[in-house]
Amino acid sequence: MTNGINRRQFGLMAGALAASTALSGTVARAAPSGRVVVGTWGGDYQNLQQQFIVDTLMKDSGINVVFDTANDTVRKTKMLAERRLPRGSMDIACLTGQGAYEMNQNGLLEELDETKVPNMKNVPAVFRNNYSVPHIYTGRVILYNPKFVKTPPTSYADLWDPQYAGKIGVIDIQYQTTIESAAMISGGALDNYEPGKEKLLELKKQGVKIYPTNEAMAQALKTEECVMCIMWNARGYMWKKAGIPVEIAVPKEGLVLYISEMCVPKNAQNKEAAYAYLNAMMEQGPQTAFAESMGYAPTNSTVKLDPELAKLVDYTEEQRKSLMVQKMDYLAKNDAALQDWWNKSFKG
Repeated sequence: MTNGINRRQFGLMAGALAASTALSGTVARAAPSGRVVVGTWGGDYQNLQQQFIVDTLMKDSGINVVFDTANDTVRKTKMLAERRLPRGSMDIACLTGQGAYEMNQNGLLEELDETKVPNMKNVPAVFRNNYSVPHIYTGRVILYNPKFVKTPPTSYADLWDPQYAGKIGVIDIQYQTTIESAAMISGGALDNYEPGKEKLLELKKQGVKIYPTNEAMAQALKTEECVMCIMWNARGYMWKKAGIPVEIAVPKEGLVLYISEMCVPKNAQNKEAAYAYLNAMMEQGPQTAFAESMGYAPTNSTVKLDPELAKLVDYTEEQRKSLMVQKMDYLAKNDAALQDWWNKSFKG
């Protein structure tokens, strides 16, 4: 595996930028340096950053990276609590797409300066907004056990096939995406989940199994208690690597995306170093590492994966035409009502 730039090149590029700025007659900016605090998920997500960014691209760069490890709910709570402080405790916050939207709506995020993240010019429009860097992504797909599902599914509607009654699973914490998927096959849309409710009640009558977490779903697939479910492609990739008997099918309704986003809080203490870190995250080495280890596709269009890996984690040009991002404004307004319906009518 190779990195897009090594640490020597990183320093040379920063120096060259400063020099060229001086020669052009404008005020030169010093290369980013100092402490940068990255609020991130733990496990492989943090470990890959350490290995492919901190220990390689940013080593000897003058930037000291400190990880603040927690889930994104903790990060959002911390940002809200620190909103009136002139200096917050994080320079970068890793958030889900919905989490980043919420923090931006609360006025907590810096407007993204793409001139300081040169790799953003290689990011397709579908991933973009003006307040975050889209790090990695994956699509919502159908996972199925080919031992029981002989014909690969082509639509979310295949989960309603009576021959699989009692063997279909959904995940409690993924109530939003489950209702959304049902809406997509029953006349609804990404900004209208209502038709999906009636459709899910049909699945309830067929004996759908509700699992509390992703891990519980993985166990159900492993034991063959469940033979088909809706899930993120990256999870399917990791579960298949772990020996769980699943294949991945892309629904004809299109690919709704999960995007892992990285944001700079308005009260970040070291914004210049934060931008340098965000740009490094988009380089070939880190993007490839996340694809190989966690099954997430690169958002940088210039990153080239091994063809066999790309078949498993990324999408064809034709499939890319159907990439969709959830309507965050709709979810923000309707999430409480959706969860209430799920708990009382679907689970009850």
